[in-house]
Amino acid sequence: MRKLDHYKFRVFKDHIMRFLVYLSLVLVLIPLFSILYEVVKRGISVISLDFFIKPTPTVGEEGGIANAIQGTFITIGLASLIGVPIGLMSGIFLSEYNEHKLSVIVRFFNDVLSGIPSIVIGVFIYTLIVRSIGFSVIAAAFALAIIMIPIVTRTTEEALKLVPLSLREAAIALGLPRWKIIPTIVLRSARKTVVTGILLSIARIAGESAPILVTMGYWRWWFAGLDRPVANLALNVFIFATSPFESWRALAWGSALVLILIILGINIAVRIIMREKSW
Repeated sequence: MRKLDHYKFRVFKDHIMRFLVYLSLVLVLIPLFSILYEVVKRGISVISLDFFIKPTPTVGEEGGIANAIQGTFITIGLASLIGVPIGLMSGIFLSEYNEHKLSVIVRFFNDVLSGIPSIVIGVFIYTLIVRSIGFSVIAAAFALAIIMIPIVTRTTEEALKLVPLSLREAAIALGLPRWKIIPTIVLRSARKTVVTGILLSIARIAGESAPILVTMGYWRWWFAGLDRPVANLALNVFIFATSPFESWRALAWGSALVLILIILGINIAVRIIMREKSW
């Protein structure tokens, strides 16, 4: 009888915990879907062909966000060219050369860098670059690259640690030097997780507006060079949402929708990569 009562009590606790888990899931999804619903409802009305092929209009004219889409991809691409190689090398160093004394310093600064607010990074780049050459794509890309580095470093380090030690030992037994083992065996075995970390870092910087505002400023024309500013989707949302003009506020909702779709697409790509069993 006692065993039966104990079993019923355990089943009851299981039902309670399941209910609390599902309730927590619902509470988390409510604000998420509320935001998505509001952005889609207000942004879908702006979507048209002109919206994707025309630049930011002046007040009272028709236009779109083509220049902002262009500028966002250029800035993210340049930031990735700067931040991804540094993050990869740092992650490889922390994973494969953790016995080195310098690894403690690298890990410490990486942890500190990951906790610095993005606006502080923007101010740092403003002092370092903007005051010398002015607002530009280069300055914004450097700010975003600094945000990327700790993310890529941490994911690369953890990915390489998951590679079995036996693979390294087998390669050493065959006479391969360490510098060749890392890219051809270790990094190749963990490439799926490494690519996932890179995509997540790109999704992280895609919606940043604070460092962009400080380092690149507002620009509503087409790309004119790396030493000049360029339009940006996150800045469109920030600036147009506070505009007194209804047409610009509509563009803010449209920009927000496109930005969410870009980030959502990156996250879906991450999920697909993680689900694949082979390349």
